[in-house]
Amino acid sequence: MSERQAPALFNIAAHGGFADALAQGLIDKFHKDPLALARGLIILPNNRARRAVHDAFVRLSENGLLLPQMAVIGDLELDESIGVALDNGQLALDVPPAVDPLNRLLTLARLIEQERAASGNPILSKDALRLAREFARTLDQLTVEEKALSALVDIDVEPELSEHWQESLAFFRVIAQKWQEKLVQLGAIDEAARRNALFDQSVKTWQTQPPRHFVVAAGITTSAPAIARLLRAIAFLPEGMVVFPDIDLIMADNEWEMLGPFAPDPITGQTPRAQETHPQYHLKLLLERMSVARGEIMRWPRTSTTGAVAKRSRALSNAFTIPKLTAQWQKLAAEERSLAGVQTVEARNSAEEAQIIALLAREALEVPERRVAIITPDRNLAARISAHLARWKILADDTAGQPMSKKPEGVFFLTLLSAITDGFSPALFLALLKHPLVQGGEGRLTWLAHVRNLDLLLRGPRPIPGLMGIDSLLEKQDHRTAVLRENLLPWWQDVRAIFESAEKALQGKLDWSEVLATIRQLAENLTNGQIWVGPAGRQLSDFLSDMESREALGPSDIQANEMAAYFETFFAEMPVRPAYGGHPRVALYGLLEARLQQADLVICCGLNEGSWPQAITPDPWLAPMVRKRLGLPAQERQIGLSAHDLVGAMGAHNVVLTRAQRDGSSPAIASRFLLRLKAMCGDSLKMHPDVKNWAGGIDKPEHQIRIEPPAPLPSAAQRKVQLSVTQVDRLVADPFAFYASKIMGLGTLEPIDAEPSPAWRGSIIHEILDRWAKEDQYDAEALKTRVSEFLNARNSHPLMRTLWAPRLMEGLLWVASTVAEQRAEGRLPMASEQKGSANIAGVNLFGIADRIDQLPDGGLAVVDYKTGSPPSNRSIKEGFSLQLGLLGAIAETGSFEKISGEVSGFEYWSLAKQSGKDRFGYIATPTNPRSPDRIEKEDMVSHAIAKLSQAVSDFILGEAPMTAKLHPEYAIYADYDQLMRLEEWYGRTALEIEVE
Repeated sequence: MSERQAPALFNIAAHGGFADALAQGLIDKFHKDPLALARGLIILPNNRARRAVHDAFVRLSENGLLLPQMAVIGDLELDESIGVALDNGQLALDVPPAVDPLNRLLTLARLIEQERAASGNPILSKDALRLAREFARTLDQLTVEEKALSALVDIDVEPELSEHWQESLAFFRVIAQKWQEKLVQLGAIDEAARRNALFDQSVKTWQTQPPRHFVVAAGITTSAPAIARLLRAIAFLPEGMVVFPDIDLIMADNEWEMLGPFAPDPITGQTPRAQETHPQYHLKLLLERMSVARGEIMRWPRTSTTGAVAKRSRALSNAFTIPKLTAQWQKLAAEERSLAGVQTVEARNSAEEAQIIALLAREALEVPERRVAIITPDRNLAARISAHLARWKILADDTAGQPMSKKPEGVFFLTLLSAITDGFSPALFLALLKHPLVQGGEGRLTWLAHVRNLDLLLRGPRPIPGLMGIDSLLEKQDHRTAVLRENLLPWWQDVRAIFESAEKALQGKLDWSEVLATIRQLAENLTNGQIWVGPAGRQLSDFLSDMESREALGPSDIQANEMAAYFETFFAEMPVRPAYGGHPRVALYGLLEARLQQADLVICCGLNEGSWPQAITPDPWLAPMVRKRLGLPAQERQIGLSAHDLVGAMGAHNVVLTRAQRDGSSPAIASRFLLRLKAMCGDSLKMHPDVKNWAGGIDKPEHQIRIEPPAPLPSAAQRKVQLSVTQVDRLVADPFAFYASKIMGLGTLEPIDAEPSPAWRGSIIHEILDRWAKEDQYDAEALKTRVSEFLNARNSHPLMRTLWAPRLMEGLLWVASTVAEQRAEGRLPMASEQKGSANIAGVNLFGIADRIDQLPDGGLAVVDYKTGSPPSNRSIKEGFSLQLGLLGAIAETGSFEKISGEVSGFEYWSLAKQSGKDRFGYIATPTNPRSPDRIEKEDMVSHAIAKLSQAVSDFILGEAPMTAKLHPEYAIYADYDQLMRLEEWYGRTALEIEVE
């Protein structure tokens, strides 16, 4: 069989439906001989394309069919290997084996880590891993483009590079050289080099011994030189054919030539810039490397050139013309810019966009046998769409998958590492213990009950790091948590035993093999083996097994605190693809997976800059100038590939293009592709008429309810409660909060892993000053010693030690010096943290005075310590800060032990800075004669009693409703805002309507 004189080149336009058209064309060609089709070979770009063509043959075979053999050239981006048909027999034996991808990545990371350490510029293991991945990509690009590593040495660009890029280039040369030495030791080559060699071997074999069956290369757009040679060889085989996807045969020849690539100018030596962002550039480059012309390409049988969808191809060709020719849009006839069958949707945000897409898919499924393809490079958007589709029990195959770091198994594993390496910090540790995978089965309810008790114990500032921090909380003598500790202790001893080995393994210099084995066993114990179940679990188990078998290649000096980030670097690039078996008519695709797919309705979503096209990631190793000199593809070429993906997707009968106006909390910029389409088509590119209304109405209630502030009416018996002087302010300003706290008995919980709050800091201050008064008799040096001991205690909060220590010390020393000065003047402290109660205004009122002093004239002064600013005189005058006055009332009744007399001093001692002064500590009093809102000292007690009497008459002895946020300007605490559903009514009542 002799070689063809002209190549057999064909094209299937985007509107032709590549897989079905290819399958139908081959069935028509070989229908006379049932075995001819079975003997043939179809070479496809990747496994997803092979499945699409396989499914097309199945759909089109009426009475059964023997399918041809299908092989893939493999996609490095999808971690696919070359198909068996091209990698077997003597061909494979003549080519060295490819190095294992994980071996390569770990070895490169180790080399980078060691070289950086040797140069005196050490790097974290997680950063070495990230750089290793980027190094491998750049190395593969050099191999695919057949650029020898010697070219890196030969180019002379250092004088034109900044120092940073010079160092990167030099370091790349060092790592590349060491990697080549490693390959020689292993007797292996890179996967990309092996692919090139196998392609060339196939070409050589087919040229001397052409196959006796047909060979079709279909859907391949990679412009790599080795693939170009393979496609050329196939095109000239006696029964060979090359079928391209969507080469623009409509584009004018002059515009086609303007795409590039260009030869250097013979005079200046400068090479004009090619149009690498154009959707046809990579195809033109492929044809040039095949040494064939676009004019030699024929239309594949079974594809139409008429109809609305076919006319759309011309409009798309016009829309994506090179920038200098866009002025021609003004001269185009309406039919040349028509995108009939294409609609757009602009959602307010990505959440609404996902809901709209799910509704469009759901509507399409109402039509029997109608297929829907949802295409997006945004995996977060894809996850949201899947969640919305689940409302109708539609399980869509997300063929691009979700990264392991977002799957429950990956989240659990990373949380496990973070919790241990962060010293069992409360937030991370509780998140781990509450994870759905932990202790599943019958014992989970009991487990969660114990975890909730531990949650209560860990509320507040963070304890000291490690398991001993939780031990110290359980050993702490506190009557409020005595029952909690008693219930927790036996369970905690069992849990502690589970984590002890892991805590020990991740201390000091890490033994990598011990760490991997320990963490794996801990994950097994915590989940009873459930973490290894399912696609993600099995993939995680295989990955850990691979890592354990390659322990010698692990990081050379990894630190415990980077373990979680190290594994997250792996997990972020580890897609978990679901097993087939989702809804037969709905599929979610990434851009790579969508190529050659077809559907009746295609929804292209996430059409924003940074998503489609995706943001260009710069090469951290080689400067753009170096890449250009070496002849590597510009990073911008990815934009052209994304544009070709969009054009291919828009070949469906019905297309919807969607975007969100906001991405998270910031405005999003519309994709340049969408802007081009709108600029060319103008008003003829229609918005979908109904779907936004559907999205707005699907969760909208039939009636809106006017929400009033809650105002419970407790019974008279329920209202009879004791009052403390500090609770009166809440009763007056926010009766609902008082109701929730005192009548319902709902206490507030501190946040988990909280920073020291003002209340917590205030408690510490009061405790220190109380012990100073009672044990040290107000000795200034003793106070300084006491504060130092507290700050240096092992269980003191680190934030307290570092940030608050200077101001704490200065403020307390101010208290000591002020007390000493006043004692010298005859003012004597009489009591500290003194409790008292009295029947005032018909209720039992109790309170604790921080300090009570006897003034030189025999009167009493009530002192209240503050860590922040004291209440304003205005709030006191209006009756919302009555604490000092009410403590004075209790004192005047003689209800403080051994203390009685007329109170004439009412003072706030603040440890904060006074406005306009540069020192900590000052005294404020509501009786200050210079204040416009002052209260005369002789009126302070009577003023407080009058305000208290009014509040008691209304809310305690009366029947007034306990209205939420009655005086919001003074109801500053948000402890019960969620309980009162504040966000549902505060400031919104004017917009609501009553239910009829």
